[in-house]
Amino acid sequence: MDKKRFAQQMAFALEIDKEKNIFRQTHLSNHGRNENDAEHAWHMAIMAYLLKEYSNEQIDIARVMIMCLIHDIVEIDAGDTYAYDEEAKKSQKEREQKAADRIFALLPEDQTKELRAIFEEFEAFETPEAKFAHAMENLQPLMLNDANNGGDWKEHDVAISSVMARQIQTKKGSEELFKYTKERLEHYVKVGTIRNE
Repeated sequence: MDKKRFAQQMAFALEIDKEKNIFRQTHLSNHGRNENDAEHAWHMAIMAYLLKEYSNEQIDIARVMIMCLIHDIVEIDAGDTYAYDEEAKKSQKEREQKAADRIFALLPEDQTKELRAIFEEFEAFETPEAKFAHAMENLQPLMLNDANNGGDWKEHDVAISSVMARQIQTKKGSEELFKYTKERLEHYVKVGTIRNE
């Protein structure tokens, strides 16, 4: 065993434990507490595996799952940026890139390059894997919000135009899952949970 390499790997593994302390706006099902980033990432990865048949294109599901698992570790430093917080989104990219520089650098050089490349692939949103991972990024909180009767949308007085601007991206990864998404959103507009414009 290369002791230096192992120490770097363990340092990274311990560092990412901090992701469990980054809480999101989304609540757990059954009106539970706010979920944390680690729970969100785990849930996305499992969902990606279960729903892979709905991808628009052939995908490397292992790569998608790793992408889901690491996509938010930058929030250890950058914090969670709520999807509908336009002011916070202005500095999000800069904050997250700085965090990526620090956190991925804890690893041995080869793994730094490998995981940073997967993170950047997710951010670029161009490959079939990145597109499907983004579909999970959208579907997972939507599913929880649906389980809570749209409570988070209602609490933040979110307009359908804002929700749809984000959720339309699901189409790039899965037309089928976007159809489901659209149906659920139309329901919440109809019952007045999501503000219509």
